[in-house]
Amino acid sequence: MILVTGATGFIGRVLVRHLSETGQQVRVLLRSSPRSPRLPRGVPVEVAVISLNDERAVRAALRGVDEIYHLASAATEGRRGSLFKTDIEGTRMLAQVAASADIKRLIFLSHIGADRASAFPVQKTKGIAEEHIRKSGVPYTIIRSSIVFGPEDRFTNSLSQLLRVAPGFFPIPSDGRTMLQPLWVEDLVTCLIWSLQNPEMVNQTYEVGGGEYFTLRQALEILMNITHTRRLLVPLPAPYVRALLVTLDSFIPSFNVSTYWLDYVAVNRTCPVDNMPRIFGLMPARFGYRLDYLARKPWYANVSEKIQKTFRLPRS
Repeated sequence: MILVTGATGFIGRVLVRHLSETGQQVRVLLRSSPRSPRLPRGVPVEVAVISLNDERAVRAALRGVDEIYHLASAATEGRRGSLFKTDIEGTRMLAQVAASADIKRLIFLSHIGADRASAFPVQKTKGIAEEHIRKSGVPYTIIRSSIVFGPEDRFTNSLSQLLRVAPGFFPIPSDGRTMLQPLWVEDLVTCLIWSLQNPEMVNQTYEVGGGEYFTLRQALEILMNITHTRRLLVPLPAPYVRALLVTLDSFIPSFNVSTYWLDYVAVNRTCPVDNMPRIFGLMPARFGYRLDYLARKPWYANVSEKIQKTFRLPRS
C-alpha cells in the first residue's frame, strides 16, 4: 500500500493515476473540506480524511502502508494557506510517525533552491521540511524539482490567463532574465515512481529539471505565441510584483496565481540539464512541444465536443 499526500494537486493527480495504472494499491490523505476532492476520475483509491497535524489520525492512516509520497503543500493556496502548518509542522509529524511505523520509504517532493536560510518563504519552508525528514530516521528520497508545467498547472495556465486579460502590457519581475528550467509533469512523475523502485536512492537528495534553459521573458514569449496573444513585457521591481499579486489575490476571488509565485521566478531555479538522463535514464520533454493544451479552440469546438459526448457519436 502506498500513501499519497497532496493527491488532489496538479502533480498528485498525475502520480495517483500512474500508480494505479501500474497495479499499486493507493491510499490518499485528504483534509476535511466542504468541496469535493479533485481526484482522478475512474481511479480506485482508498481515502483517509485527516489533518497532517493530528498524530493519532496520521498513525491510523499509515496502517498497512509501506511507502509514502509526500507532495502536500500550502504554497498554491497563497494567503489562504499556511506554509508553517502544512509544509513544516505537517511534514515533521508525518516523518516522525512514519519512522515509528517502520515505513520503508518516504519520497518527498521539494524544490530546487530549498534552504532554511533562503529569503523566499517557499524555499525556506522546503528547506526546513527536508531537515525534519532527514532527522526523523525514516528512509527517504528527496526530489528537488524545477518549475513544473502541464495541463491544469499553476504556471503556464495562470500566466496565459493573465496575459490574455492584461491591458496591452504585462509586468515581469526585474528585467525578466531569471533562468527557468520547465519540467514536464509526466517526466517528474516518472522520476518519482522510479525513485521508489531503486534501493540505491535511499537517503539521497536529487535535483531534476527540464532539458532546456529559458529566461522568464523567453518563456512568456513562447506562451504568447502559443495563445496568439501579444503584450508588451514591462520590467517591474520584484517587491512591486509581489504587492500586485497580493492585491489581486485579495480583491479577485477567482484569481488563480498564488502570492508565492514570485518565489519560483525571482532568482534562477536550475540544475544541470543532464541530471535526469544521467540519474534516471530519461530524456526530458521539450517545453515548446508540450504546450498544445494552451491553444485556444474556436467556440464551435466546445459545442461539437458536448454533442459528441451527449449522443456518444464517434470522433471524425
